[in-house]
Amino acid sequence: MAQAAKPSSLLQWRDRAGVLSPLLAEAVQACTLHPVPEAECCDVLDLLDMLGCDAQTQAAALWFELARVDPPLWTAQGTRLPAELQRLVGGQQAAEQVWALHAQRAPEGAAEGLRRLLLAIVRDLRVVFVLLARQLARMRSAAALPAEQSAALARLTRDIHAPLANRLGIWQLKWELEDLAFRYLQPDVYKRIARLLDERRADREGFIRDALDELQQALAAASIHAELAGRPKHIYSIWKKMQRKSLDFSDLYDIRAVRVLVDNVTDCYAALGVVHARWPHLPGEFDDYIARPKANGYRSLHTAVLGPAGRTLEVQIRTHEMHRANELGVAAHWRYKEGGSGDAEFEAKIAWMRKLLEPRGEDDNALAADLHTELLEDRVYLLTPKGEVFDLARGATVLDFAYLIHTEVGHRCRGAKVNGRIVPLTFQPQSGDRVEILTTKVADPSRDWLSPHHGYLHTARARDKVRAWFRRIAHDTNLAVGRSMFERELKRLALSTADVAKLPAHFHLKNHDELLVSLALGEITPGQIARVLQEAAQPPEMTQSAPPLAARPATLDHAALSIEGIGNLLTTLARCCQPLPGDPVRGFITRGRGVSVHRADCTSLARLARRDPDRVIEVTWGSAASQAYEVDIEIRGYDRKGLQKDVTSVISNAATHIIASSSRMFARSGEVEMRFTLRVRDFEQLSTLLGKLHALPNVVEARRLGVG
Repeated sequence: MAQAAKPSSLLQWRDRAGVLSPLLAEAVQACTLHPVPEAECCDVLDLLDMLGCDAQTQAAALWFELARVDPPLWTAQGTRLPAELQRLVGGQQAAEQVWALHAQRAPEGAAEGLRRLLLAIVRDLRVVFVLLARQLARMRSAAALPAEQSAALARLTRDIHAPLANRLGIWQLKWELEDLAFRYLQPDVYKRIARLLDERRADREGFIRDALDELQQALAAASIHAELAGRPKHIYSIWKKMQRKSLDFSDLYDIRAVRVLVDNVTDCYAALGVVHARWPHLPGEFDDYIARPKANGYRSLHTAVLGPAGRTLEVQIRTHEMHRANELGVAAHWRYKEGGSGDAEFEAKIAWMRKLLEPRGEDDNALAADLHTELLEDRVYLLTPKGEVFDLARGATVLDFAYLIHTEVGHRCRGAKVNGRIVPLTFQPQSGDRVEILTTKVADPSRDWLSPHHGYLHTARARDKVRAWFRRIAHDTNLAVGRSMFERELKRLALSTADVAKLPAHFHLKNHDELLVSLALGEITPGQIARVLQEAAQPPEMTQSAPPLAARPATLDHAALSIEGIGNLLTTLARCCQPLPGDPVRGFITRGRGVSVHRADCTSLARLARRDPDRVIEVTWGSAASQAYEVDIEIRGYDRKGLQKDVTSVISNAATHIIASSSRMFARSGEVEMRFTLRVRDFEQLSTLLGKLHALPNVVEARRLGVG
């Protein structure tokens, strides 16, 4: 059946779109009433149609042009369009900032960062198809532009669009984008190769014709049904091979090439046998991309032989399905459909496409070696004031960014601007943000930057640089800082009487001084120390965590505590001191309530012991100790708007539960005191929570309430 003629005007597209999709018809109709570039729009629609893109994607390409030439129209009409179409238009608009950044960069500056930024800010991969189609349409008409503009367009094509088409495996677009960019960037070389191709065209076509006839007869004799055709060689790829292999044009054997299309994989290898039986095979010139496909999905058999008259000939053999997939890339595997964003298979293919588009080197042979690269969604791509692109792990802060730029920039960082707005050092920028680091003349990093509670640094690389800075300063200073942090943590957790003698050995350190230095450098966190103190008070085989109970038990499971010399006995936690797993504890035999468990340094227990010393017994934490326990904490600071809200948010986000709370304000001093009864799991959770509370603005102290 003869194919329908391609629409050559927007009016023809309107008539066709009216049958296919009302959404596309509406966009085409709007374009006929506005000064959009008609020929370019028609070309883009035709290319998207070839790629199998849906009507919504095609409509989004037109609405982008309408929004560009008539912003008030888009403002008025865009909001009533489907949300998915609006996102497609927004993705194209976001890409404009990448084009602007490319125009600002140095001529030979690295373009990989811009490609990665583009893919990070374009949340729907269909936008990439639109961008490729539009760029090809513009390159086709670049001859009408001034030389400077056509060269700039060609550089953008070479740096951004052609590599993306390559990674998507869309060869039809890749070859043409590369050739057109080459034509405007190196016109003399392009014309020389084109002239050489043209001069030898008749001879080459006659050779190909003879080779096709001879091969067709051989395949028919072997009962292999095949379609044969000469394979066009593209000028840019010819030049690349000449450069890579240091060959002259006359030495390139694959200027003469044929393609063989068969019905199935078995026939591929059967046809290869026929080729090698018919003509001598050139050693080292065979590639099996069927058994070992390229990372972008390309599949085919490639071989080179001495063909008719002893002249070299390249032969490519593949199935019809492989050929279609190779020419159209990912677009051949799946046609976008409206309303498909919730489909699991749709999402899986989105992820597959994104994997293809991960950052890689320009050498396609090295693609498979980079599969360990993190997915793009796990990175953010940030801009310097000069437009340079840097990437960081998602969740990184502006301080991480400062250390990525340069170690000294990080050490001297005292603030940052994101998109012109002053932000705190804990601010986490998003892809596309322009970040300016504010520095002082003197390097002076803060030890607070090493604390995970404060949230200044997200990346291990930045933390290592800060630790290296503090390692260089005097040992005595680190020792003093570590001792202060250690004592503050014990006081904050009300563990001033805890046995800390075994702590260094647990962290594989020689002595207590090394422990303090490691604490000062952030190599050990206060939370880790709290955890070890808890575990030290429990038998090793009994430190496995159990899920927190829904509520604090009024009485403990018999396995929660081990009572010396006594079997299963009712036990309760004393309300006066609220012991936690890991606290040194003792028991007091009550009248009618079993054993009341107190912290060993509880003043109430001391009074009871003076009165009835025979009723005090030894107890230790047992296997069920990892329940949820109540603990009282106190927070003191200076009042400000939203302070109590911030405190309760931190507590809630720490997966702890508030049992009771109270607060009071001292009007004369402006101080505020808040007390909470919380349900926590263990010391480490409590330590982490207290650290985060202490980091809040205006909070002076956050501690566990003492005994008594």
